[in-house]
Amino acid sequence: MFWQVLTAGVSLLNSLNQKRSYDNAADAAREVGEKNAQLIERDIGLLAKQADIINRNHNIFKTRRKIGFESVQSQVRANSAFAGIDIASYTTFENLDRNAREYDLELATADFNNAVTNMQIADAQEDKRLSAELSRMEGGMQAASLRSQGTSSLLSGIGQTARMADQYGWFET
Repeated sequence: MFWQVLTAGVSLLNSLNQKRSYDNAADAAREVGEKNAQLIERDIGLLAKQADIINRNHNIFKTRRKIGFESVQSQVRANSAFAGIDIASYTTFENLDRNAREYDLELATADFNNAVTNMQIADAQEDKRLSAELSRMEGGMQAASLRSQGTSSLLSGIGQTARMADQYGWFET
């Protein structure tokens, strides 16, 4: 009888230990999923800093182009006056107008390229956010699966212990 009780107890204890092991593995899986998500989310902040740098560079470019444009326009006026051409003449205005159109086109192109770059960065940030969310879900799914396996193992162990007890005649009255 002692050995029967000992065998049944060891079987039940083994089932409880398996359940605990599965639960520990589930906790570890959830932690790994969260840690991966945090690493991915760090990239979102880096992308935001990248966008800030790109926007600052774009503003610097526009300021420098404006200064350059004003310098070119001043040179056109000065050269026209030096050559004895009336500043109000059609040729001078034509040159000034052409320079202004080129300047506007260059700024519009730069604005468009900056907007496209910002959209790409925003898209990359959203991709990272979704990847982080997916990592958390995967960790949670794996944790749930491991917990389920642990519960199944425990129930199986309890069933085996109950069968042993029945075979030993413990349930007979």
